[in-house]
Amino acid sequence: MGELDALGTAVTGGMLARAVEPGAGEANIDGRTHERNCLNCGAPLTGPYCAQCGQKAHVHRSLRAFMGDFVAGVLNFEGKFWRTLPMLAWCPGILTRRYIDGQRARFISPIALFLFSVFLLFATIQLIGGPSGMGDFTSGNQGYHSTDEAIAGEKAKLARLEARRAKADPEDIKELDQDIADQRKALATLERFKKEGVVNAVLAEKDAVNVRSSVPLVNDAIKRAKANPQLAIYRLQDAASKYAWVLIPISAPFLWLLFPFSRRFKLYDHTVFVTYSLAFMMLLVIAMSLWGAAGLPGVAWVALVPPIHMYRDLKGAYGLSRFGALWRTTLLLLFAVIALSLFAMTVIVLGMSG
Repeated sequence: MGELDALGTAVTGGMLARAVEPGAGEANIDGRTHERNCLNCGAPLTGPYCAQCGQKAHVHRSLRAFMGDFVAGVLNFEGKFWRTLPMLAWCPGILTRRYIDGQRARFISPIALFLFSVFLLFATIQLIGGPSGMGDFTSGNQGYHSTDEAIAGEKAKLARLEARRAKADPEDIKELDQDIADQRKALATLERFKKEGVVNAVLAEKDAVNVRSSVPLVNDAIKRAKANPQLAIYRLQDAASKYAWVLIPISAPFLWLLFPFSRRFKLYDHTVFVTYSLAFMMLLVIAMSLWGAAGLPGVAWVALVPPIHMYRDLKGAYGLSRFGALWRTTLLLLFAVIALSLFAMTVIVLGMSG
C-alpha cells in the first residue's frame, strides 16, 4: 500500500507540475510554449532569446501570435525603411559610413534595399508598359496578331516548303533543306515563347535580318533582336531583372580605382557604397517613370541628381575634401557609364542567346 500511495503521489505531482510548466515545446491552451532548451538549436535558454542562434526563447502556436509576428515584421521593416530612405536621399555618405562602422540594426541592409529596388523597378516597368509589359507585337507584313496565329502561319509555310522539296530537282534540294531547317527553327522559337506566356509574338520576315558581327554570341543576339524587336525587349527585361545583381561586382572594382593606394578602405567598403548607390539610382528611375506616366511636366534638373548624389556620397562615406570628392565624382560618372555598358552587353548576350 505504501508503494501504491507513493506512486499515486508521484503521478499526481507530475500532472500538477506539467500543468504549471509544460515540457519543452509543449503548448498551453493559448498556444504559448515554455522551453528549457532552444527549439531551433537545442542550447540551454538563459533569457528571452537563445544565446547561440538568437531565436526567441518562447514560441507561440496560435493564429493571433502569427498575425502579431506579421504586424511586428511589417512595422520593423517600415521603421527601418523610413530611417534609411531619407538618409539615402540626402546624406548617403553618412548612411554608408554608419553601416560600414557597424550600425546595422537601425537601417535596411544595402543588399536588401537593392533587391527591393530591383523588384519595384521592374514592377513599375510592367505597370507602365501594360499587362504584358511589352505592348502589341504586331510587326512586319505577315498580318499575325497573336502567337497562335503566327505558329499556324509558320506551320503552313513549313508544309509548303516540304511539298516543294518533294517535287524539286536534285540541284534545288540543298537550298530547300536549308530553308526548311530555318523554318523549323523559327517555329520552335514561337512555340517556346508561347510556353513562356507571350501571347502576342510574331517573327519578322527573313529578308529583314541582315546583321554581321565578328563575335558569334553578339551576332546571334542581334539577329534575334532584329527578327522581333518586341520579343527582344521582353527577353531583355527578363534577363535584366534576373541578373541585376551583376551590377554590383561590375561596379565595385571601378570604385576601388578611385582609392588604389589606400589601405584604409577595403573592397567591402566599396561594395556597400556601390550597392546603396545603385539602389538610390533605381528608386530615382522609378520616381521619374511614375512622374512621366502621370503626365506631369518634365523636370530637366533631375539630370543633376546623380552627380550631386555621388558627390555627397563620396564626401561623406570616405571623409574626402571638396576637391577630392569633386574629381572622384567626375571619374565615377565615367566609370558608371562603362559599368552600365558592360552590364548591357551581359544582359544582351544572356537574354538573347537562350
